[in-house]
Amino acid sequence: MTNDLTDRTLDAWQQAQPDLETAGLQVTARLSRIGPLLARRQEGVFERFGLGRGEVGVLGALRIAGQPYQLSPTRMAKGLMLSSAGITSRIDRLERRGFVRRLPDPDDRRGVIIELTDEGRRLWDEAVGAQAEKEAVVGLALTLEERDELNDLLRRLMHVFEAEHGPVRKGE
Repeated sequence: MTNDLTDRTLDAWQQAQPDLETAGLQVTARLSRIGPLLARRQEGVFERFGLGRGEVGVLGALRIAGQPYQLSPTRMAKGLMLSSAGITSRIDRLERRGFVRRLPDPDDRRGVIIELTDEGRRLWDEAVGAQAEKEAVVGLALTLEERDELNDLLRRLMHVFEAEHGPVRKGE
């Protein structure tokens, strides 16, 4: 297999500092480069549906909540690791487009419940389906066994990093 940018960069680092141990950097540098590339791919797919990744997150939180597809903004913000201002602006945009609606909270007369509309559910289903098709490219680069092995290895790494730093927050 041919060298990539990570190989070339770390080879140069090794030449500049021969005692530098780069084995771990081989993995973490590639993961760091893959994240933004994946985000760009997702944004490209979701833009076709007029959505940003953050809006897909809000619709998804409601969708996976199950019938009747309702959550409080506070619960949604915690689940998506967003500030209350961040969740409010996303809800506002989605509500203006008819994908969610605010309902009075029956347990708190000052509160609201956010509900996914039929149109919002349809849109999320289509957008996530298109994203799943786009990610099928992984199957072109890896065998099923390699994908399973990579998932297991990445899961182990996530456990190590989350044990050290806690769960990943939006924007990190």
